[in-house]
Amino acid sequence: MSAAARRALVTGGSGGIGGALCRRLARDGHHVYVHSHRGAAVAEALVRDIVAAGGHAGAINFDITDTAATRAALEAVLEAGPIQILVNNAGVHDDAVLPGMSPEAWHRVIDVSVNGFFNATQPLLLPMIRTRWGRIVNVSSIAALIGNRGQVNYAAAKGALNSATKALALEVATRGVTVNAVAPGIVETPMTAGLFDARAIERLVPMNRLGAPEEIAGVVSFLVSEDASYVTAQVISVSGGMA
Repeated sequence: MSAAARRALVTGGSGGIGGALCRRLARDGHHVYVHSHRGAAVAEALVRDIVAAGGHAGAINFDITDTAATRAALEAVLEAGPIQILVNNAGVHDDAVLPGMSPEAWHRVIDVSVNGFFNATQPLLLPMIRTRWGRIVNVSSIAALIGNRGQVNYAAAKGALNSATKALALEVATRGVTVNAVAPGIVETPMTAGLFDARAIERLVPMNRLGAPEEIAGVVSFLVSEDASYVTAQVISVSGGMA
């Protein structure tokens, strides 16, 4: 690893965007912890790929909605030193128009994005602050900026994440820690496969194409770099012009 290498954690690292984030941070020279919950086999395979390419990575598995389990897993990681880069990427969809939405769908989506943010971030903050250097990036969504039918729960969860980003950034601004969010638009992942035809993309996205996970990763790479040391409390849309 390079002299500027840091220890990084990507929650939801086994997903489409999460995998691209892990690969990019490893390529940048950081030691990446790939978090998963139900995707442990995918996370392990991703770690093997990163290591085979000359990077440094390890897999970590826990339910991010379980406060005690998350803290226990992170305390074990912290025994080897602080995490200085945290990407809160874990999130889930459970779409339905609000009149037909179940309480379980509402709470599950909020639980992963909002409570998951707290569960992962809070134990890592003080060790990070003590180093006087840290980068926290929260993966939000275009839905939080412009809304989306059938995603009131998801928009609410990611909107809360945007607000938490701005508030936490103020709390740690003098401690060498920056806190930002990226808000992806429609990104080509297994989750979006088949959901949008060419006509829909043309109508919704000014650039007339889907985004690539690597394009989200490129923005995150910048935000966790030394070049972004004066960037904090921002929500950056990566959406082909949707917002």
